[in-house]
Amino acid sequence: MKIEYEDTFVKVAGLIGGPDYVRVARALLNNENATDEEIASATGLKIKTVRKALYDLFGRSLITGVRVRDPKRGWFVYRWKAQRDQTDGFIQTQRKKVLNRLKQRLDFEETHEFYHCGTATCPTRTFEDAMESFFKCPTCSKALNRLDNTELKSALKWKINQLDEEINK
Repeated sequence: MKIEYEDTFVKVAGLIGGPDYVRVARALLNNENATDEEIASATGLKIKTVRKALYDLFGRSLITGVRVRDPKRGWFVYRWKAQRDQTDGFIQTQRKKVLNRLKQRLDFEETHEFYHCGTATCPTRTFEDAMESFFKCPTCSKALNRLDNTELKSALKWKINQLDEEINK
């Protein structure tokens, strides 16, 4: 059975590592229990690239590897298999991590005041940093003015609520 469509496993692999990972993921779905050499020949990728993708996907528990003895050569090889049932759990874990980072960022935005000189290439500074430089930009020497971060805070709150709803479904 040859799987041609783009399922969630292939999409996640592509998000993790790009087009090479997509090719490896497709090869895994089309040839269950394949060795890295078989995947390399099926994808046309270098063995080094295939192994990097396999170890990365294995480290994220999206594939499994079973060590078996190669009957022709006599040494041990790994036979790789996609764990498509783990994909949803991986996505949920990533959502929770993003949600946590967004909450931390919102907390930082709510507990600090920010200042900027108006020059696009200059960084935004916290109140403490602005005070140390006497409210003068250390980069361009212009005056630092308070930034209104209300829009950013409301955007963060909106995204946090959206992710909360998705996680709790």
